[in-house]
Amino acid sequence: MKAISQDALGGPEVLKMVEVDKPVPAPTEVLVRVEAAGLNPTDWKSRRSGGFLADGPPFVLGWEVSGVVEDSGIGQALHKPGDEVFGMLKYPDGHGAFAEYVTAPSRHFVRKPAGIDHVHAAGIPLAGLTAYQALVDVANLREGHRVLVHAAAGGVGHLAVQIAKARGAYVIGTASAAKHEFLRGLGADELIDYRNEDFAEVVRDVDVVLDSIGGDYGPRSLRTLREGGTIVSLVLSVLDPNVRAKAAERGIRFEAMLVEPDQAAMRALAALVEAGKLRVEIAAALPLAEAAKAHELGETNRVTGKIVITVPR
Repeated sequence: MKAISQDALGGPEVLKMVEVDKPVPAPTEVLVRVEAAGLNPTDWKSRRSGGFLADGPPFVLGWEVSGVVEDSGIGQALHKPGDEVFGMLKYPDGHGAFAEYVTAPSRHFVRKPAGIDHVHAAGIPLAGLTAYQALVDVANLREGHRVLVHAAAGGVGHLAVQIAKARGAYVIGTASAAKHEFLRGLGADELIDYRNEDFAEVVRDVDVVLDSIGGDYGPRSLRTLREGGTIVSLVLSVLDPNVRAKAAERGIRFEAMLVEPDQAAMRALAALVEAGKLRVEIAAALPLAEAAKAHELGETNRVTGKIVITVPR
C-alpha cells in the first residue's frame, strides 16, 4: 500500500510517498481502508523532533482516521466489512493514519455519522477527544460554568467551544479579531483579541481554562480562575514547573493530559454531530501525495479549524 513516511527528523521535505506492506489485523482488531486522515500539531512536532514517539524514523504519522472496515482479526465482533467508521489510533505509538490502510483495536472506532463525509469525520477524533476529555472527564464542566478556551479557533479549540456550549457553559475564547465572527457562529459568548488585549487583565471568575498554548499562558490563566477552578494544559513539553504550586496556593486544580482512544467519548461526539451541535471546520483537504504541503500549511499556526489529508483511489 501507499503511505507517507520519513527516514529522518526534519522539515516537511523529509516526508516521502513509499510502498509498504498492507497491515494484517491482529485478534480483536479491524483493518480500515482510509478515506481521510486528520492532521494535528502533534504530527508536525513529531516529524521535526520525534515528539512522544518511543522510536525514531522511519515511521508513518497520523492518528485520526475515517474510512471503511475491510477485514477483521479473530474475535472482532463490533464492526462488519463495509461499515463506515471513524476514530483515533492509540497515542502516541499507534500512529499510521497517513496511509491507504490502518489496523487498530475495534473499540478505537465508532460508526461515522451518516450526515457527514469522511473528510469532515476525519477532522474530529483526536481533536474532539482532546477537547471532550479535557472539559468533561478532567474538568467536569457543567451547565452554568464559565470556561476560557485558548486558541479557540484552532483544531481543538473550535471543537471545545461547541462541546462547552452543548453542556450549557458560558464560553470565553482567545483568538485574533479576524476569527471572532467564526467563533460567534459556533456559540462563543465572549471573545478576546490576544493581539491587542491581555486576557489576564479582563477575564475573571472562570471555572475552567483549557490551555493548548503553554508558555506563560498557564501562569497568566491562573489570574482568571476562581478559587476551586481547574486549568487543563495540553502542552506537556513546555509546562512551567511552578504552575502547579502556584495553582495550589490559590486553591486551583492544575491538570496536564494527553489524549487517549475512547469509545464512549467518540460515541458522545458522534451524537453531538448527529444532533447538529458539533461541526468541524475544514481549512483545507489535500491528497496524500501533498502531505508535505499540508504540514507546511499547518505549521503557519494560522489555520482556522482542521487540515485533512485525503486518500484518493
